[in-house]
Amino acid sequence: MEMVNLTIDGQEVQVPKGSTVLEAAQKAGIDIPTLCHLKDINKIGACRVCVVEIEKARGLQPSCTYPVTEGMVVRTNTAMVRESRKAVVELILSNHPMECLTCSRSTDCELQALAKKLGIKEIRFQGENSNFPMDTSNPAIVRDPNKCILCRRCVAVCNEVQGVGALGLNERGFNSIVAPAFQHPLSEVNCVYCGQCVNVCPVGALKEKDEMQKVWDAINDPEKHVVLQTAPAVRAALGEEFGLPIGTIVTKKMVAAIRRLGIDKIFDTDFTADLTIMEEGNEFLDRLQNGGKLPLMTSCSPGWVKYCEQHYPEFLDNLSTAKSPQQMFGALAKTYYPEKCGIDAAKIFSVSVMPCTAKKYERQRPEMMDSGFVDVDAVLTTRELAAMIKEAGLDFNSLPEEDYDLPMGISTGAGLIFGVTGGVMEAALRTVYEVVTGKTLEKLEFVEVRGLEGIKEATVDVPPVGTVKVAVAHGLGNAKKLLERIKAGEAEYHFVEIMACPGGCIGGGGQPRVTGPERMSLEDNYLDLRAQAVYNEDKSMKMRKSHENPAIKTLYEEYLVKPLGEKSHHLLHTHYQAKPKYQVLAEKEC
Repeated sequence: MEMVNLTIDGQEVQVPKGSTVLEAAQKAGIDIPTLCHLKDINKIGACRVCVVEIEKARGLQPSCTYPVTEGMVVRTNTAMVRESRKAVVELILSNHPMECLTCSRSTDCELQALAKKLGIKEIRFQGENSNFPMDTSNPAIVRDPNKCILCRRCVAVCNEVQGVGALGLNERGFNSIVAPAFQHPLSEVNCVYCGQCVNVCPVGALKEKDEMQKVWDAINDPEKHVVLQTAPAVRAALGEEFGLPIGTIVTKKMVAAIRRLGIDKIFDTDFTADLTIMEEGNEFLDRLQNGGKLPLMTSCSPGWVKYCEQHYPEFLDNLSTAKSPQQMFGALAKTYYPEKCGIDAAKIFSVSVMPCTAKKYERQRPEMMDSGFVDVDAVLTTRELAAMIKEAGLDFNSLPEEDYDLPMGISTGAGLIFGVTGGVMEAALRTVYEVVTGKTLEKLEFVEVRGLEGIKEATVDVPPVGTVKVAVAHGLGNAKKLLERIKAGEAEYHFVEIMACPGGCIGGGGQPRVTGPERMSLEDNYLDLRAQAVYNEDKSMKMRKSHENPAIKTLYEEYLVKPLGEKSHHLLHTHYQAKPKYQVLAEKEC
């Protein structure tokens, strides 16, 4: 690898050719402040916070985009550099609502942290302030353009990573605004509610739609019996909200915290992840052996399902009819659970804690009322659960370890790995192989479908069925590449797993945010750290195959009878329909 030598603040540094000044400074242990920059996603030099002086270059230069050259001399801490950075941030603050105490990002705002870091104590610039309407039109995401600092991180992740393109820069000059085309509401364009824009926003311009008060009200209602499920990926990230290292599993402390909030019963979404494998795995075998539509595509990611409905309706028949684990749980929470425990189903209030903003949309879909009620009444993100724990005054790290409640608190490692890209595929293969062959798998880890590579392929021999070809994609940009290859006849598979978010659920839009500076400083990818935590937990579990879960066996014996049976079909399966990409334009055409 060709290396380049340069000097930064008098310190000699050697970095690979093609590196930026920002990357070189980081290697030298020199901290250059950033705002619009986001590692591997947004490198546009728009905010001008990271400016430095470079000998023989005219004026100050943005370090995040400026490439290093042999013999370059850089100064990052001159009076001119410091004054320029402060002036830039003051100008941003001069057109920013001063709502820090009530903002959702209070104490967790990158702009707020930067102002403190730069020693800003007053704002010298006064002028007109933007006044845009807030967009609360959809069930998952709230957009407040008045807090937007035009960093365009959200635009980059929506366009470059997800390939959706729901957001862009509109208008010019002082009237510039990041919004959907023609400033339409998010509910009227092709947004899939994945929440990746929320995850990368450095301020409070994008956030999930708050359902915390709705849950508090249910907890405080003596007529309500509140049951709560927690998704697999939540336990691998919740601890970050309480200062624990990325990749810390906090399952049993999480259960203890939720119990102290006043929840009546705490169950595990991993239980219905195991159930999903039983239904989806048998659906796959049925299609494979009886000439059904292939490849079968997973349907547990609501952002992916909505993307398929809008962009690739020709693949809707490929989608598994199995509902997501969240929705399977919701249906059972208002049928099987009240019947088994002698509770009036009308009094049950069903809550889920998810790493995903799109789950807020999924719970409100008209297909999700097969229990006779709205199957899931409220969805909290990982961040919202953390906020409720803090509001209750609980010292999370000092809590004891407690177990989930029965009957829907028993799960396996297969259900747990649903939270990671490739996990649904691996869980399905563990069960499908043993169900078909009648043999015990010698090695449970299907490492071919693990990791953060955008698209992964594998072949698995399942006698007497034969060779099964599978593929896994995470992030909708990668999903698009995979689907286009299938459409063009360039690739042929039997089973395909797609997750809307990078890394799968561990990188969901409702997970704890990892700031721009944190992403730069981490030696390992934060998604890798969360994924490894999930795999380590799976390896330590006594049961690691969905079909061996005794609570699932009891569920079929007592209630569902069999996978793909009549009751299972009614409660646990559904179908989806094509949707126009742009609702506004479609309505105008009509």
